Amino acid sequence: MDLGAIFGAVRKQVLKLNPAQDGNIYAHMDDTLFRKRGKKVFGTSWLRDPLGPPFANNFIWGQRFIQVSLSLLENASPGPSRAVPVDLVHCPATKKPGNGASEAELGIFRETQKKAKLSEVGAQRVIKLRKELDGDGYAERRLILSVDGSYTNETVMRKLPENVDMIGRIRKDSKLYALPGAQAQKAGRKRYYGEELPTPEMIRQNENYPYTAIKVWAAGKIRSFDVKVIKNIRWRKSGEKNLMLIVVRPVSYRLTKSSKLLYRNPAYLICTNPELEVKTLLQAYVRRWEIEVGFRDQKTLIGCGQAQVRQAGPVEKVPAFVSACYGMMLLAAHETNMVKTVSLPGTKWYKDAARIRTTTGDILNRFRAEKWAESLRINFSDFVNIEKKMAKLEKLTNPVFSSLFYMRN
Repeated sequence: MDLGAIFGAVRKQVLKLNPAQDGNIYAHMDDTLFRKRGKKVFGTSWLRDPLGPPFANNFIWGQRFIQVSLSLLENASPGPSRAVPVDLVHCPATKKPGNGASEAELGIFRETQKKAKLSEVGAQRVIKLRKELDGDGYAERRLILSVDGSYTNETVMRKLPENVDMIGRIRKDSKLYALPGAQAQKAGRKRYYGEELPTPEMIRQNENYPYTAIKVWAAGKIRSFDVKVIKNIRWRKSGEKNLMLIVVRPVSYRLTKSSKLLYRNPAYLICTNPELEVKTLLQAYVRRWEIEVGFRDQKTLIGCGQAQVRQAGPVEKVPAFVSACYGMMLLAAHETNMVKTVSLPGTKWYKDAARIRTTTGDILNRFRAEKWAESLRINFSDFVNIEKKMAKLEKLTNPVFSSLFYMRN
């Protein structure tokens, strides 16, 4: 199974369907865990549960994968989008040798452990994606990559290839520096960092840094976000790169119309391109949530990670193949304009007025209904032979189509 060719077909189709209004390609990268029970399944180990409570580290037995997705815009930008997976790679943890291991074995373990880190694997997948885009004829289009805080580190930022801009979250107490002064330096090594700046949290609380309203597409409509922008700064994790800091004011919301006003946590974003438009930057990061939605749909509806395989080859290839099929399904729904109109009526408790988005469940139900109706082979305008056809229906109908309609994952 050539997974590179399979994901390559998905990647090329996403780029073909995406409107190139601003000339950018938007990508997202994140890791996920697949729960397992078998102790002899390849690549399984004890991993920290990301869904555990904040006051305790729970552990689960499972596998870890890194996925890279491209944004497929449903309409023009700004507007809704889908995160279509174009890469899914297995990242097993390195098994530590026993107490009686030699120094040579420990040295091999340390080198293998460095290469198996999520940050290192993620950096290599970004380099691979950039090369593939160049080979597809999109060398002039800039790749804007949005990640979470676990990939906003020295390993990824210092290995970014040319023509790639990264947007990620940083800690609120990160130490930032201004650019070094232009005055001549008499002795010593070259200065890369100027005077220390306030932390992102201090900048958020400082009134000397004004807020600016930016409108982007989020949660079904265009919304306004208040941001503070500080350009041309440096961070020791990124080396000599000039960065841009964006502080997003906490968004207010109400649980009900009569409840009190609540606030979400502020966001502190860093971008490796200080010349990038703030609206484009913020819109790209807001779209990063689509990869989380994709993880949920792939696990709960498509069955990614549920195959009962143990050996190294199937463990790595089967989830990737299922993820590629999920991407092809999203592309098929987009090309048939199904994402713009919901064809099948929803349940009584699912109000039609609130059905702004066509979900993965809607696409699956549409597919099952079409296959089930196709298998009936009945012309309802022919009332003469309807009873005769119904009598032969059991022999003519393929039972697989009927099981697809009633299937529950």
